[in-house]
Amino acid sequence: MDKVMKMSIQQSFSDIEYANKKRKTRKEIFLERMDKLVPWTELIALIEPIYPKAGTKGGRPTRGIEKMLRMLFIACWFNLSDEGAEDAITENQTIRRFVGVNLTTEHAPDSTTLLQFRHLLEKNEIFEQIFETVNALLISNGLSVSKGTIVDATIIEAPASTKNAARKRDPEMHQTKKGGQWHFGMKSHIGVDEESGIVHTVTSTAANHHDITEAHNLIREEDETVRGDAGYTGLGKRPEITETEKASLKMEINLRPGKVRAMSEDDEQRLKERAKSVIRAKVERAFLFVKHLFGYRKTRYRGLAKNHARLLVLFTSANILVAAEKSKFCYTS
Repeated sequence: MDKVMKMSIQQSFSDIEYANKKRKTRKEIFLERMDKLVPWTELIALIEPIYPKAGTKGGRPTRGIEKMLRMLFIACWFNLSDEGAEDAITENQTIRRFVGVNLTTEHAPDSTTLLQFRHLLEKNEIFEQIFETVNALLISNGLSVSKGTIVDATIIEAPASTKNAARKRDPEMHQTKKGGQWHFGMKSHIGVDEESGIVHTVTSTAANHHDITEAHNLIREEDETVRGDAGYTGLGKRPEITETEKASLKMEINLRPGKVRAMSEDDEQRLKERAKSVIRAKVERAFLFVKHLFGYRKTRYRGLAKNHARLLVLFTSANILVAAEKSKFCYTS
């Protein structure tokens, strides 16, 4: 029997078995949801002008933009390397269906093809455009935003080992002390809209970069209020604020925990601090998605730029999920 025919029959049996499952896995439910929520058409349109056309001389044959984009998102959502993403498509039927690969007629895009695709998007700043485009679509589809920003930062650990080809740690990563422990890596700084809870600004620095020195880059021009934890104490006195048009901003910064604990339970100031914390807690939602749902607690690449690009995809995805939870959101084409 012809080899292709055998594969086709096997694929058919596999499809029947897959369709008759008694229950869907969490991975399957998540991918079905993201398949509907991610605006694939708009994102493909961003990449199309810079993507190599079929038949271009030299190099590897091009794969479809949508396949590559979906493969990239799979790598980000499940915290996979390029090689891991290739293996996942080959081994996992749920992921293979999501990406749109049929192994009876084609091979899964290999890791080198994904690597080149990532570099193409990085070079042309497409990751930033993806983040901005999705946020604009969220707002245009009815998500309400305010004139207040919540600022915060989190540490993303990086490998501290020197057992690599260069015999040294990543020179763009640094160490910092937090909670009595030393951490080596980078920081992700975000500005979150205080009403909708979506991330509107993302920056990345080495871990030893203090949160307060990056805060002015997270504030929008139209903002009237800025909220932050005790690490941002004194933000309103910094020259980046006082010597710019941001000088009129209202600062709602939490007191240090020690001062709050020293207050009585019915102290009016303590009640105000609790009220501040309730609003400010929205910023933690984005980090919950990135570090726990998507598992991005440790850097995947060397250097800040590549890790920042992955964070943009993850915060874009987190924004989509936050918007969907708030208003049963879906795009209107």
